Amino acid sequence: MSSTLAGAFGIAALFVAVLALVFAIQALRAQTGAPKAGAKPAVAPQAQPQVQPAETSQPEAKPGTVKSELRRLSKELEDARSELRETLQHLAVVRYDAYGDMGGRLSWSMALLDDKGDGVVLTSINSRNDARSYAKEVKSFESDAKLSPEEEEAIETLRKEAAQPRETPEHQ
Repeated sequence: MSSTLAGAFGIAALFVAVLALVFAIQALRAQTGAPKAGAKPAVAPQAQPQVQPAETSQPEAKPGTVKSELRRLSKELEDARSELRETLQHLAVVRYDAYGDMGGRLSWSMALLDDKGDGVVLTSINSRNDARSYAKEVKSFESDAKLSPEEEEAIETLRKEAAQPRETPEHQ
């Protein structure tokens, strides 16, 4: 399964979990006899109306309400998405025969990058007598170290993947 598809499934699962939480909160409130959204709560005569800060465009929801929980979950989801952009989540592997006398495509180069194209490319060159491994840093889909054609191919695969728009559950 590709990392893009796995990410889409993860976001869809998170969306379903948020919906389940909303329904659970509503069911709990209905079971405990909490006032419904349309019902007017009794207000003590000396109570002062709350003044909302001028810098917020929407009034602050009361803690424990569905609206406040949705806002909190939306904020957490945006934070998680922001952190996810900085994780090494994109992977491309190129397998090949490094030497003409060996078959089986036992040598490989693997690019492991984040959304900005930063990360590492790892290579293992296998021969009959030994195997050599290399790691090269990648910044913005480029490396200061000289790259083999297979390493460049792995990075180019991820560059093309990054250029394509991502599908998210709200865009499907």
